[in-house]
Order: sequence, then structure tokens, then C-alpha cells
Amino acid sequence: MSTEIENQKTNQDFAEKDFAEYEPHILQRAEIALRCASFTVKLFADMATQGVNLRAIAGDEGFKNQYLTRPINLIITENSLLWLIQVGILRREVDGQGITDSFRLTPMGHLLLNKWRSQSKFSAASLSDRFQNFWAQIQISRFL
Repeated sequence: MSTEIENQKTNQDFAEKDFAEYEPHILQRAEIALRCASFTVKLFADMATQGVNLRAIAGDEGFKNQYLTRPINLIITENSLLWLIQVGILRREVDGQGITDSFRLTPMGHLLLNKWRSQSKFSAASLSDRFQNFWAQIQISRFL
């Protein structure tokens, strides 16, 4: 019994240490971006173990795969995924010929996924969260 408690404490220490590697405002921006997106926890759980192709995420296929909360067209889906790359949650998969249409989680993405893994969807974003997310996207896009 004491070994189990020690293991839980060790896992908690590692999680706190991992979160300590990121500045709080970086994590907050990433969490808000996740909550504002139309993606489900299942998508990110699948991305934790394998690359997920854009066509499997977008439109009716993404809704059927339980990756989207509602069907969204390919362009909007890709733009949402690119924003999650900008905030540090996702990365594009690379093969021998270059960048592919598949996406995977970054280490920060894995940390954030662990917070919500037991839920089917992320907590709802408030109006303030949506405004912050929109404003952050505009601020970053000014410099691209």
C-alpha cells in the first residue's frame, strides 16, 4: 500500500516538474486554444500515439471519427490545427520526403492531454476565453 502511495506522489512530482518547464501564461494560452477549438479529447488521445491525417479530422469524416464536436470544412480545420501548432500543442509529422498532412502532440500537448484524458470533451470556453484566443491569433499573425 505504501508503495502505491509513493508511486502516486512520484508521478505527481513528475507532472508538477513538467508543468514547471513552461511559463504559466504559455500554458494558459494553450489551454484556452484547446477549449476554443472544435476538437474532442479523443483526437488528441489518438495523436498521442500516432499521427492523424488532416482528412481523417476534417468534415463529416472527422465528426464520424469523433474528432470534432461538429462537422467543419477542411480549410477551417487546418487553420485550427495550425493555430495549435503556433501555441505549442501540436506538430506536423515528417517523413522521408518532408512534411505530411498528419499531426501529432508535442510534449506540452501530452501534458495538457493528461488533464482531460478521462473526459470526452474539453470544458466549454467562456466568452472571455474566446476573445483572448481571437486576440492572440491576431497578435501573432501580425508578425508572420
